[in-house]
Amino acid sequence: MNLAQNISLKNYNSFGIEVYANYFSGFSTVLQLQEALDYYVNFKAGNASSILILGGGSNILFTKNYEGLVLKNELEGIEVVQEDDNFIYVKAGAGVGWHQFVLYCIQNNFAGVENLSLIPGKVGASPMQNIGAYGVEIKDVFYTLEAYHLQEKNIVQFTCEDCNFGYRESVFKNKYKGQFAILSVTYRLNKTAVFNTSYGAITQELDKMNIGTLSIKGISQAVINIRSSKLPDPAVIGNAGSFFKNPEVDANLFSLLQKEFKNIVGYPLPSGSVKLAAGWLIEQCGWKGYRKADAGCFDKQALVLVNYGKATGKEIYELSEAIIASVKNKFNVLLQREVNIF
Repeated sequence: MNLAQNISLKNYNSFGIEVYANYFSGFSTVLQLQEALDYYVNFKAGNASSILILGGGSNILFTKNYEGLVLKNELEGIEVVQEDDNFIYVKAGAGVGWHQFVLYCIQNNFAGVENLSLIPGKVGASPMQNIGAYGVEIKDVFYTLEAYHLQEKNIVQFTCEDCNFGYRESVFKNKYKGQFAILSVTYRLNKTAVFNTSYGAITQELDKMNIGTLSIKGISQAVINIRSSKLPDPAVIGNAGSFFKNPEVDANLFSLLQKEFKNIVGYPLPSGSVKLAAGWLIEQCGWKGYRKADAGCFDKQALVLVNYGKATGKEIYELSEAIIASVKNKFNVLLQREVNIF
């Protein structure tokens, strides 16, 4: 087993940031993962705390070279593993492209992930981030996952409860950050579709498409159309999709904000708090379309920070800091990054 050294990560992150990893290897089997880990620890004097498992690199911002081992997850395969009267259980390797998995489900009429169409990244990142869009989150269709503990060198199964899902959160971003490599994810999908068109944009797009009879394929295409119209293609303009989470505030603060900002966008939550539209807050602070050198805020969606060519990760991070400060100053609301910073 040989690990590649001093490898550029520019083609392995959707921001297209030019940084280097001390050591790099891909793995398409658990045995290859184990061999790479053993070689790194035994022959390169590395340790598990300096290992980064990389999927599609679509939710990460590198601000400096990675002083350790980057392992690219290339575990493939999709298979039906179980079914009952109402559900079908589909297992996918963590290295499978997320949108590829969604298309597989739609082709086979497995319902539940159509609202999550065209989200970049890999299957392995879906539970880690609890990815979500247009009223659906991974926790709604998640069943189990298998993950390899990098230090204890054993495979652990996680249930939905074990993952402790939150808004773009899971135990893999908090309690177990950097400790596991996700190997596969099993989803519980509906045999009979339960359509979620609660977001007005979907209904409007379906009307534009002249779709009278709802189907998971139609909803998927509507989501693809909406995302394509608002979000830049990472292959053309470097980005990681939504850079910030939509913040949640208590009802009292929202009431005060409504008095001062009549058009503020907020969505009441079952907890009694209100979720604000981070993109609207950022736009009100004048950032939409902003550009300094090659770091900018996308002109069609203020939630998206972009690399127009040769921006450094540090420049994009500094832009995010300035945006956070201005939103806090204007609205007394603290934005949190959705993107993982390294």
